[in-house]
Amino acid sequence: MARNLKFNIFRFNPQERDYKPHTDTFFLEETDSMTLYIALTKIRAEHDSSLQFDFCCRAGICGACAMMINGRPDLACKTLTKELPDEITLMPLPVFKLIGDLSVDTGTWFRGINEKVGSWIHTTKTLNPDEEEEKMDNATAEEIYELERCIECGCCVASCGTANMRPDFMGAIALNRIARFMLDPRDERTEHEYFEVVGTDEGIFGCMGLLACEDVCPKNLPLQDQLGILRRKMGWSAIKHLFKFKS
Repeated sequence: MARNLKFNIFRFNPQERDYKPHTDTFFLEETDSMTLYIALTKIRAEHDSSLQFDFCCRAGICGACAMMINGRPDLACKTLTKELPDEITLMPLPVFKLIGDLSVDTGTWFRGINEKVGSWIHTTKTLNPDEEEEKMDNATAEEIYELERCIECGCCVASCGTANMRPDFMGAIALNRIARFMLDPRDERTEHEYFEVVGTDEGIFGCMGLLACEDVCPKNLPLQDQLGILRRKMGWSAIKHLFKFKS
């Protein structure tokens, strides 16, 4: 027998001056293989067409449908209702600017972070479109790909205790991006240039080590591993610089 699901959904429309944040309750009969994306689509189609939430790929690739699901950030498109209790509470991700209901502006935040860490290949080489692409050994390419799988959904940021308290904290995503470019042989930045960006309380040293970022990442990225690697690399770089200075 199908369950009758109760949805408590956060509502807020900033375009209406006197609109007060609240939760609305909706009821749906659960269907086979129902995801939260399907449930929200049915609620919008059958109960309230004004409900705002984001989606794009519906396959766990774009990251647009991230939200707080019973207090935990996750993707609506990959969360099956059968994995949840009969009562489901949906809230927008914290940290990011609220657009309305379950929709938040992750794009502006991620653009700012990517600009801050210089999330592109830094090289003095001039592109020649007629030349063959630079070759890279498979092991290095696979290491880079492992970190490149981030879909910028914002779950790691929403779950981060430091990011929720401090808007200046760059978060696990920024450290992951730096780690990715440090692996890339095409990037000509020095270790010192990398650590000038993230070797501060806003970066590496601002993390409290709660592990929530890695715990909620829908792509299972090794975020805490990369933080530890960056700290070790920075420490070793400082030691090398110290001995070089003494000599």
